[in-house]
Amino acid sequence: MRASSEAALERAQERWEPVLREVGERALALGQQLFGVVDVLDGSGALRRALTEPSRSGEDKARLAGAVLGGKADPEVVDLVAGLVRERWSDDRDLAEAVESLATESVLAAAQAAGRLADVEDEAYRLVRMLADERDLRNAVEDRNLPAERRAGLMEAVLNGKVFPETSVLAVRAARSLRRRSVTTALRTVTELAARRRAHVVASVTSAVPLSQEQIDRLSAILSRNYGRDVQVHVGLDPELLGGVRVQVGDDVIDGTLATRLADARRRLAG
Repeated sequence: MRASSEAALERAQERWEPVLREVGERALALGQQLFGVVDVLDGSGALRRALTEPSRSGEDKARLAGAVLGGKADPEVVDLVAGLVRERWSDDRDLAEAVESLATESVLAAAQAAGRLADVEDEAYRLVRMLADERDLRNAVEDRNLPAERRAGLMEAVLNGKVFPETSVLAVRAARSLRRRSVTTALRTVTELAARRRAHVVASVTSAVPLSQEQIDRLSAILSRNYGRDVQVHVGLDPELLGGVRVQVGDDVIDGTLATRLADARRRLAG
């Protein structure tokens, strides 16, 4: 998003957070309704343009949003979307992106109200790791040639009641609506947003062998000192690394794996 769209989203988030705190676990239903709004916007370029047309008054656009959503969404959702369309957007597609972000935040707020946000964050991370390890499954749920409901059904079959409702909603949504991103990218975004709600940083650690809890705690303490914030460590296994660990925090990567050191040695010898 460009600056004006980002500013519009930030203002909407500030207005929406008090609503999410007030509704508690009902935020899950509001999030699902907002995902439905995203689908409506994605399905009609004409509607997106009408709701973001700079020459059209904000009140006129708000009335149009109310006419489209009236009777189909809770009042909180209608009010949120009406406020969004009063804003100025750099690109009509940014409106759908903003609604999707607010939908995800709503589902995570529901998990937070239920006291299981940390569990949802962990489940989303484990799904990312599972899809990374199981290429056939990843290819299936990210196959744009398959009908959306087929992809969603595959994800539902994989989850099969094994995760919390909020995780299920977000994972199935990621498979059903690929939009311009992969399922794994969408789930990584979920872990990042959950971490932000819990006010900590996420470190993705890949190791050749399982780490003990003591090692995980020590690594978390070291990273927390380096970044000046609590760091939640998520560990995945990859025997092909041979030894050592690879740590990624946002765009920062620390690669201390034996496989990488051997590859560096081979390059130096070849050069």
